[in-house]
Amino acid sequence: MTSKVKKRVVLPTRPSPPSIEQILEDVQAAPSSDPVFALGAEIGEEAWDEDLLAEREKQYRQSYSYVELNHRLQQACSLMKIKCQALKQAGEVLDHKILEIKEKNLVMPRRKEKNN
Repeated sequence: MTSKVKKRVVLPTRPSPPSIEQILEDVQAAPSSDPVFALGAEIGEEAWDEDLLAEREKQYRQSYSYVELNHRLQQACSLMKIKCQALKQAGEVLDHKILEIKEKNLVMPRRKEKNN
């Protein structure tokens, strides 16, 4: 019999994120044909009407709301992890106390009840 051994692929470490200075340098060095900047150039100034501006404002508010909600969700997740750990610890303490009570009841002699 032959055994198949799977080799684990070691991935390279993730590069660190760029600094603010590097980001600003990249944005300033970007050509005007860059798709990020070309969108505004393709739309003529006459097309920048109230509806377009309102739509962009709506998209911005939705994006902002999403980021804020995501942040709150991450905070809630962290809080739940802390509370879960506290509950586990309380459960362990409770289990320990229950065992102590059971051991005390087994060790203590039982009184015989008198029959009248």
